[in-house]
Amino acid sequence: MSISLVSNSYLDENSAKIRAKPVPWEGYQRAGLITSEELALVKKVDRQSKAKIESLLVSDGQTYALLYLRLLKKLQRIDTQSFILVLIADALTDHEERIPWFTDAAQSDPELPYGSLLRILESQDDFVQLKATQILTVLLSSEKVPLQPQQLVPFLNTLSLFVANTSTHKRDIAVQCLEATLSRPECRKAVWANASLVGGLVEILRQTPTPQMSYQVGFCLWLLTFEQEVAENMQKRFDIIPLLVDVAQGAAKEKVIRVIVATFRNLVSKAPQANLPAMLVAHLLPFAKNLSTRKWTDEDIVEDIQFLRDELSARFESLTTYDEYRSELLSGHLSWTPVHESDLFWKENATKLNDKDYELLKYAERDALNSFRYSPHPFTRILIKLLSDSKDPTVLAVASHDIGQYVKHYERGKKILNDLGGKTRVMELMSHANPDVRYQALISVQRLVSHPWAAV
Repeated sequence: MSISLVSNSYLDENSAKIRAKPVPWEGYQRAGLITSEELALVKKVDRQSKAKIESLLVSDGQTYALLYLRLLKKLQRIDTQSFILVLIADALTDHEERIPWFTDAAQSDPELPYGSLLRILESQDDFVQLKATQILTVLLSSEKVPLQPQQLVPFLNTLSLFVANTSTHKRDIAVQCLEATLSRPECRKAVWANASLVGGLVEILRQTPTPQMSYQVGFCLWLLTFEQEVAENMQKRFDIIPLLVDVAQGAAKEKVIRVIVATFRNLVSKAPQANLPAMLVAHLLPFAKNLSTRKWTDEDIVEDIQFLRDELSARFESLTTYDEYRSELLSGHLSWTPVHESDLFWKENATKLNDKDYELLKYAERDALNSFRYSPHPFTRILIKLLSDSKDPTVLAVASHDIGQYVKHYERGKKILNDLGGKTRVMELMSHANPDVRYQALISVQRLVSHPWAAV
């Protein structure tokens, strides 16, 4: 890949300034930090015209690649490191064929090229960090053999810090670097193992980014979902589906919608059971039907929308009302849909909350939901877990209401809820700051403590 594919105005502007600054090469030679041969070579490219440097690289490029890497390994001053990094980047710009000059440096020194570049990722200087990251991205993404953890882990840890940083150029460069490297399977696996990095990408989408940043983050998520483990767990860990639906619905650019629809296709194709409930609750089917009526310039998006619409239609149109309720509960996004307030629904379905040992009454952590489903009483536990963990007043109000409906139509449910800690939690919500939560909790508590006179 070309180094120009990871570009940023901050790097461009500072590189121009650094090229013009003097470096005390003679002082380094007198101090024994560089040899006379290295001094002679570096002076030929020090503050020289682009044409002259290019002619030297054409005739002796491998020598200069090794020189730059060795100097970077030996010299510690920020201004000197900055200058060397600019020389490396200039050599690589628009010249992919020169990448092996640097990646093959390990044949001369096993620590090169990555040892010195990874070390300066810990620099306190922003430019040095970012320029090294840019160069590492080019080299790592071009390697012909699988990358090793000692190469990937420090690189991705740095990107994780950049993604979470308030600096726009750090976030921009980090996302570009991920776009360039996530095509490699070992990179996808390593990124997925870095929860703060994936979480940082998701957080960027929550902050209403620019259309270009939305596309770039979406592209990263799309690449990640080619991994089976990612497709199975992304929704559980990061609640990504409703967020992507929101981003796509608000997108003005076709490419943003295209990459999100492609991501949904991966999620449906690879892990339908893990993702379809959340897609139902996020109203993805009507959105897909709406998208299918629009005109698109890209044929790929037409095919992906058709696939998504057909798959969702086939799976969702056969669902019963209880299936829809169960999907909503499993997604964790409760809202005042008609089933919650339908007495007929609760008369017919209250006892189904006891299925699979009460799975739907106590909700597990998203990243542990699969294992939890096979523990004692998983079906009943979902609802109670929502009451304990959710911060959303609407979710708390609806969950409290459903607890009340459950015990209203299933008298034995009172003991089950009490044993699972549900009664205690509902009573705590009677003092919640939100008036609707307090009201629904009060009604449920009244039903929990009432006596079944009609049954006497």
